Amino acid sequence: METAGGSKWSLIRPFLVILLIHSLAIYLFTRGFLLTRTELASFSHCSDLTHSPCSSISSSHRRSNFTPPPDESPDELHQDRRCWTKPAVDRLVIIVLDALRFDFVAPSTFFKDKKAWMDKLRVLQKLASAEGSSARIFKAIADPPTTSLQRLKGLTTGGLPTFIDVGNSFGAPAIVEDNLIHQLVRNGKRVLMMGDDTWLQLFPDHFNTSYPYPSFNVKDLDTVDNGVIEHLLPSLYKEDWDVLIAHFLGVDHAGHIFGVDSAQMIQKLEQYNSILEEVVDVLKSESGAGGHHENTFLIVMGDHGQTTNGDHGGGTAEEVETSLFAMSLQSPPASVSSVLDSSFCYPDLDGRKLCVGIFEQLDFAVTISALLGIPFPFGSIGRVDPEIYALSAHTWEGRGTGTNDCQPSSDLAAWKQNYANALCINSWQVRRYIDLYSATSVIGLPIEDLNHVSELYSQAQTNWSDTVSSSYLPMGTPDRIQDSEESPFQQQIDAYSDFLESVAKLARSAWTEFDGPLMGVGLSCMLVSLAIHLLAIRRLNILCKPYQNALSILGNYFSLVSPLLLVAIRAASFLSNSYILAEGSVANFLLATAGIIRLQRSISEWKLPTNELFFLLLSTIIRFGIEIGMSKESSASTFLFTFSKNIFGINEGDPLLTVLTDIFPIILLFVLAIMFYKFISGICCWPHFRYILYFGTVCSYLLIALHWASESNLMPISLFVQYTGRNFAPRVVYAIGFGLLVLSVLSRFLDSSRVTPTARMTVLSLALVSSWSPTILILLGRQGPFAVLIFISGAWFIVKSWREGSIESTRRDLGASVIDPIPVIQWSFLAVCLFFYTGHWCTFDGLRYGAAFVGFDHFNIIRQGLLLAIDTFGVSHILPILSIPFIITLQLQNSKENSAEGNTFLYLTQVFLIYGLITATTTTLTIICVTIQRRHLMVWGLFAPKYVFDAIGLLVTDALIFMASLYYY
Repeated sequence: METAGGSKWSLIRPFLVILLIHSLAIYLFTRGFLLTRTELASFSHCSDLTHSPCSSISSSHRRSNFTPPPDESPDELHQDRRCWTKPAVDRLVIIVLDALRFDFVAPSTFFKDKKAWMDKLRVLQKLASAEGSSARIFKAIADPPTTSLQRLKGLTTGGLPTFIDVGNSFGAPAIVEDNLIHQLVRNGKRVLMMGDDTWLQLFPDHFNTSYPYPSFNVKDLDTVDNGVIEHLLPSLYKEDWDVLIAHFLGVDHAGHIFGVDSAQMIQKLEQYNSILEEVVDVLKSESGAGGHHENTFLIVMGDHGQTTNGDHGGGTAEEVETSLFAMSLQSPPASVSSVLDSSFCYPDLDGRKLCVGIFEQLDFAVTISALLGIPFPFGSIGRVDPEIYALSAHTWEGRGTGTNDCQPSSDLAAWKQNYANALCINSWQVRRYIDLYSATSVIGLPIEDLNHVSELYSQAQTNWSDTVSSSYLPMGTPDRIQDSEESPFQQQIDAYSDFLESVAKLARSAWTEFDGPLMGVGLSCMLVSLAIHLLAIRRLNILCKPYQNALSILGNYFSLVSPLLLVAIRAASFLSNSYILAEGSVANFLLATAGIIRLQRSISEWKLPTNELFFLLLSTIIRFGIEIGMSKESSASTFLFTFSKNIFGINEGDPLLTVLTDIFPIILLFVLAIMFYKFISGICCWPHFRYILYFGTVCSYLLIALHWASESNLMPISLFVQYTGRNFAPRVVYAIGFGLLVLSVLSRFLDSSRVTPTARMTVLSLALVSSWSPTILILLGRQGPFAVLIFISGAWFIVKSWREGSIESTRRDLGASVIDPIPVIQWSFLAVCLFFYTGHWCTFDGLRYGAAFVGFDHFNIIRQGLLLAIDTFGVSHILPILSIPFIITLQLQNSKENSAEGNTFLYLTQVFLIYGLITATTTTLTIICVTIQRRHLMVWGLFAPKYVFDAIGLLVTDALIFMASLYYY
């Protein structure tokens, strides 16, 4: 078929070219920007220590008692038991409570306001107070991004997380670099794992025994935890393991679905408190001489924190601050108090002084390795933590013999000697890793920083021989001199600590390698795509010249400048991290600004600006919703609850609040059904198809109402109705939507009726929107009808305002062939605002994981990934782009000349190109922004997630526009 500009394929072709160029640009830039750090294939071995300078103190012991076996078989190493450091503990119990916030463990007296979820894990607080020197609570600091996969990888490798691993969070690849679990198995330690099956994906062949349970059904609070409980206590009585790992998931899932301030969360914490009490009782009962746990070390820890709405993945304080509790079954001497930090102390609930330490999760792998006496993971850059190391009684055993006129060391001096030796090995390992990394990686680390840390290491190592020579002091040397801050070993500890802290700081600031040329090529491709957009729009303008006089073209210059300025302002705001955090508010401000421009035009033309005023009022309502939607204080499940309280000032417990949150969304569903009927009844063509669309949509809305009613507590519902509403109804909604989508496509290509292009495009647009909207509504939850109603209202005001302006221009013979960009800008900004209005934001903790399990209890990566994608991009990309033809059809509804087939497709192509240009421009500025800010402190916590969301959004936009052009043309 022919159009005013040639064949329809000539109009579709630019969309395909743009999609391919954008795909290439995103691929190239991502390869250059989101590179993982170079994972070295080197592993630590016991025999490596013979090449280190850290063997002076115990060289005689090693020469007489340690001969590295040629193949280092686990059995031979297990018999010797000694490797890099002397083992301080025999058995280790690690209990991971996923998403364990710091205020779950620390007493409420440590915080300004007491919350309902605090003081539920009282057993840990009591142990930290009662056990004195052998138990301690730590505030553990994780490195973002705080997804579970990256945290487990960071904990076991001792390295910093790499951003690209976020994409593997739903399908964890096995860790191939050196890590704590590998060293445990390699050195004869028997490892028992139970709980989160992510461990088995990361370490598929490492566990002697494992009891994995599926971890991605966030609606399931109990399956994983019950499985751990079933095996944990019986395993504590057995001798077939050396390291036990138990990973609970209930708190993480309760946070995702219900939020932190929920009855389900409190119930989970109380359950954990009971379990931990039983665990501690068993350990203590078996801690006597000859018992299973005579020298066992207990660690209870979180892998990351969570916001009050249960999300994690970003770098906020709530997400990176978690807890760690450590307890030794053998008490260290009283001198341990001089090692433990006392700067963060408050009274506990019983009025006793309780001090909390600070622990970097980066130090976990090397600290555990030092306690167990195994080689440190080759890629670890952490430091042996002094406080956890001091909790073990065997780290206080001195090496002094009291012979040759030398006196035995005091407890503290002996510990400092042991710890200095551990830090010497620690520093040597980190130094050789940094040297090898810089020599083998593509870019390496900055020369100036490398020279600085090398100088620190050389200074520390130069003093090592002097420190070793003073390890035996003359008889009569006072203990206060041996234990003082000026003692040789204390100075050596400080020197090694300075080196290790400098390396960690260097790694955090310049860890990721960037491929500048590849990033440049990707950015260049994006700039080329912008040029293609502009050329395609210019070509259409030339095609439209026969329908437009010269005065019209000149009159459109102001219409082009103002929208381009709005897009440029939004794109430039991405250069600031503060504006990225407030992106929803910025988009809403620009949306209102575009409305004011339309208002100014109406006033200048002496027209009553009714539509413009209503649009500005709608922008104000959206602004309030965005403030709540972007707040991490309100979960997706309680969005309407928070919205109603903040907007209407309704107190919690008021019956009106129940009406607004449970009943009103269902009423709005019926309002949407009535509006849909009004739209479809105004179409005279394809009567049978129209009725099928209406029937399918209404049935979907009824099933959505049943789904929400089954989750409500307004009335007692039978178990059968609950199951039907919660599981069966959503699946039927998905099936109806898919069926309507297939029917719409078939009707489009099999239809042979002769109707006007405008009428046919209206029906086709309505068919697509009706087939997608039920699925999007049920995934958004009860806020869905509000969001869709706001979109419909906003779109109606935009089109009505534009249509009246175009009619007025036609009366003045100025034509309307060149599309005014302002309505398209408003349409785009409205879509962006709805993204934030519905509780999404451009970070990985902004993904509403609960939506992926609406109607399903079990995890399937394709199914749940598709549902999560629809929830994320449904109201901000799918519905706005598929409904773009309404801009044209309502504009040309009563224009016989302009509704000719050729003109209709030319206008639609113009709108698609302008809409795509807006998205491509903002994404290009995002790419420029992350290129400039790639060394910024917030690059991985803020700028990189923003780039990922914008890049995916651009590809989704291009794909939808291309498929829509195939469908409509």
